[in-house]
Amino acid sequence: MLTASRCLLGKELRESVPGKLCELFGELDNGLHLISGLLPYLPIPAHRHRDRARQRLGEIITEVIRLRRNSSRGAAGTDENNDDMLQCLINSRYKDGCAMTDAEIAGLVVALMFAGKHTSSGVSIWTGVHLLSNPNHLAAVVAEQDRLMASCPGRTDDYHRLDYDTVQEMRSLHCCVKEALRLHSPVAAVRQAYKHFTVQTKEGKAYTIPGGHMVVSTILVNHYLPHIYKDPHVFDPQRFAPGREEDKVAGRFSFLSFSAGRHACAGESFSYTQIKVLWSYLLSNFEIKMVSPFPETEWSTVIPEPKGKVMVSYRRPLLLTTVVIWTALQKRKRGEACPAAVAPPPIVQGTALVRLLRAMARDGPLEVIREQLAKLGSVFMASAPLGLFKWTGNKHGSCNK
Repeated sequence: MLTASRCLLGKELRESVPGKLCELFGELDNGLHLISGLLPYLPIPAHRHRDRARQRLGEIITEVIRLRRNSSRGAAGTDENNDDMLQCLINSRYKDGCAMTDAEIAGLVVALMFAGKHTSSGVSIWTGVHLLSNPNHLAAVVAEQDRLMASCPGRTDDYHRLDYDTVQEMRSLHCCVKEALRLHSPVAAVRQAYKHFTVQTKEGKAYTIPGGHMVVSTILVNHYLPHIYKDPHVFDPQRFAPGREEDKVAGRFSFLSFSAGRHACAGESFSYTQIKVLWSYLLSNFEIKMVSPFPETEWSTVIPEPKGKVMVSYRRPLLLTTVVIWTALQKRKRGEACPAAVAPPPIVQGTALVRLLRAMARDGPLEVIREQLAKLGSVFMASAPLGLFKWTGNKHGSCNK
């Protein structure tokens, strides 16, 4: 949610009591059940908390809108935030020239932030669950990360900066995210029929939908149809690879996680990018294993989520070179200029480890240590599963819904 609020809606909402925002959106989330689609105003505690949270969110967002409208920064072209979605909504006009009201903008902002938090967090967890449960697919994604990071434009020997173009090249990771979406899509999409129309099934049976009626489309069922997806219950990211492309077998409505047609989700690209950046960072910096059983699905929510907690173990390998520390301390005793012996060390990415080992073989370990000392300071680190390296522990963490 914080990512969506900062990227789409500017720094004010990101910095406006972030803990309170998370709490309010949590109450909003807890008030969204399947029964809510049929009886949205059913007087139950979850709905009462939901309504109070929505009112408070509206007040917070309206205050930010008011400040932008009233400040000189709110004028188009003068605000450092005028390229975010909030400013676009403030500057937008209807065909008749009228501006949107604060209430209309606040409603759209809540929808954007809710979508950015609710769907992306759930899909991120499901992506990790399936990757950590399928070593072959995980190995393919990690290999892709190593290859792309090695050629990343912003990369140096000990640092890389992930850019947008590199994220778009992560095809293996993209297919894994898309497959997680297929297996754990929103339960249903609801639309209103504005005119009579007829739907014909694969078996040839016709159904007439009267105009004005609400239509509920079961997206999840659509994604498990065996005549579209081979072995639909199996996690198989390669079904989206060139040559198979099962998501196009039955036309543009074969894959509906982001809807399709005129009302397709405008945030599809942002969602994929957000999730891929998250898992790119995790897989590039940690070794992660799932230690809890494969989670069951919580079907009471509109978007199926893992039931309970997903427990993982993770470790981040560090190379602590005692010779370097000892040399730095000796230099300090002699009064020579030297970085602080216990300063926070930078991290040498795993993709740079090959160069480090080659240099050791070519020039000898002592020469490489001297070079790293001069370059990085008193302590340097690298990712490597070798006995001479010390790990920073083997901790357990959990991913909540």
